[in-house]
Amino acid sequence: MALTAVGLRAAIRSKTIREYQLPLTKQSIPTPALVVDLSLMEANIARAAADAAAAGKQLRPHMKAHKCLPLARRQIAAGACGMCCATVPEAELLAKSGIADLLLTSPLADPRKMARAVATGAMVVVDHVTQVQWYQQAAFDANRQVCVLVDLDIGDHRTGAATLEQALDIALAVEKSSHLWLRGIQAYSVSGSHGANEAERRRISSACFAHAVAVRDAFTAQGLHTDILSGGSTGTWTVDLTLPEVTELQAGSYPLMDLAYRKIDAGFANAMTVLATVISANHADFVTIDAGFKAFSTDRPFGPEPVGLPGSAYRWGGDEFGYVDGTSLRVGDRVELLPPHCDPTANLYDRIYACRGNEVEEVWPVMERIQI
Repeated sequence: MALTAVGLRAAIRSKTIREYQLPLTKQSIPTPALVVDLSLMEANIARAAADAAAAGKQLRPHMKAHKCLPLARRQIAAGACGMCCATVPEAELLAKSGIADLLLTSPLADPRKMARAVATGAMVVVDHVTQVQWYQQAAFDANRQVCVLVDLDIGDHRTGAATLEQALDIALAVEKSSHLWLRGIQAYSVSGSHGANEAERRRISSACFAHAVAVRDAFTAQGLHTDILSGGSTGTWTVDLTLPEVTELQAGSYPLMDLAYRKIDAGFANAMTVLATVISANHADFVTIDAGFKAFSTDRPFGPEPVGLPGSAYRWGGDEFGYVDGTSLRVGDRVELLPPHCDPTANLYDRIYACRGNEVEEVWPVMERIQI
């Protein structure tokens, strides 16, 4: 007998209880730990799905934001058309788990990895004619048709064709390849995602996509017909929804969020925190907790921020230690902190404790950190 959605959820919860000896509460989670507020996360996922549907756009969230299969399943169940993957192992995990319509957003330059990518059935991106040749060979060897997007450099100079002429050469090479199918363009702006305010983000994102539209029009003039313009981010969410040429959105951080996005008021709730424990309280003006450099991403110019402790501040204390100033916490007290950047923070943990209120409802595995 097929399980209903409620029955499946109950079965997963029962398995989680057995594996992790639930019930647990936040007070009994071993720290430091990655914690998600389910109510806030579910609201974020529902809002993004509703926004995309209302704007007539596909939502293709980024697996790299959380590297967590149960969370990806929730995004798909809410209406996402598929998932973006930054790495081949992410695509392999999703494909093996039955999640289809994948997009590998990073160009590759390793024929062996390309063969693995082709085996997942993922759509891929290219920014050089050599990559087209290697993907054609991998697709030919596998006897598969592979969908391809031309990756554009729209101002960040990270990856992507740097000029319209380069993009057109790549697109024509794809079009001539027997086992590749040109579907469109990828245009992602790193700088636009973290503009200081919505006006700045609108200016950057609109300009970036205007360039992508010009490239698409050049493709059309050469008889190259495409149906996908993929890009966008959580930071430019409200902007990208209004751009008519954009067909699908690659937002990744929106289910969890972080301090960087809160500082620019990106609009979604901060559902993810790092839970820590006070391990020393021998000073009047600060305490020491068990969460330091190894518990948070350190790529932002600011550190974590304590939650629910007005007037307090976090300071780095070492690999395993941090200080919380301006509190009267005692040894054994728990502290939740907003991470500076959610993606590389989630990457540091083996599991996510999914909580509803004070109760741990599920425990979700995070992908192994080193997979190539």
